[in-house]
Amino acid sequence: MLGGCQQSPVVAGSAFLAVFGAMVLYSAEPSGYGKHSNRLAPGGTCLPACVAWFLQELPSFAVPAAILARQPGSLFGQPETVLLALFCAHYFHRTFIYSLLTRGRPFPAVLVLKGILFCTINGFLQTYYLSYCAEYPEEWYTDMRFSLGVFLFFLGMGINIHSDYTLHQLRKPGEITYRIPQGGLFTYVSGANFLGEIIEWMGYALATWSLPALAFAFFSLCFLGMRAFHHHRFYLKMFEDYPKSRKALIPFIF
Repeated sequence: MLGGCQQSPVVAGSAFLAVFGAMVLYSAEPSGYGKHSNRLAPGGTCLPACVAWFLQELPSFAVPAAILARQPGSLFGQPETVLLALFCAHYFHRTFIYSLLTRGRPFPAVLVLKGILFCTINGFLQTYYLSYCAEYPEEWYTDMRFSLGVFLFFLGMGINIHSDYTLHQLRKPGEITYRIPQGGLFTYVSGANFLGEIIEWMGYALATWSLPALAFAFFSLCFLGMRAFHHHRFYLKMFEDYPKSRKALIPFIF
């Protein structure tokens, strides 16, 4: 571990994530990309969805990966490096795999820039805490918080990836037609992919037992939860035969 932890960046960064998440709850309209990109004024600069996702997700992978490359010893030694590797694993998939598979609509450049800024701040915050501030006991690997948190992380990642693949299969290259997703957790909720990622980051917050991870999990719950709500509303308006028993995010509840 590297020395020199300063708590002020940790507290300030965590507060930024929490406040930003809370602000999302007061937004009546969804962020203008994907299904909701038609809200944007015509003439705005857009990027292909694959390029947009790659660029905005890259900082969250590159920042911790650079720190991990400097860490001495085995990657599977200290809990801090293992937890940071989990963070990298999520964003490796989002940056290099999901971005190549996505068939979404062109992405507004202004939102890409906001995404790059957010991912840079969050990537630095999570990396800074685990690399300079975190001090876990030797028995952390056997702690229930770590075990349950890692289980939830991989469970959520599996749900997220499976749901993204299900959505990917709904549309052929070049198509802009929307269809009702079926199978997996889409049987119960409209935002199965969002639910998976929320579970993932809640598990990560539990495994790291840290303020930055908790703040990021809260932001994810707010942002992705509202995204699921808006997707659900979109489906209900578009499809008369949309399953009435299907909820937005939480099966049988919401």
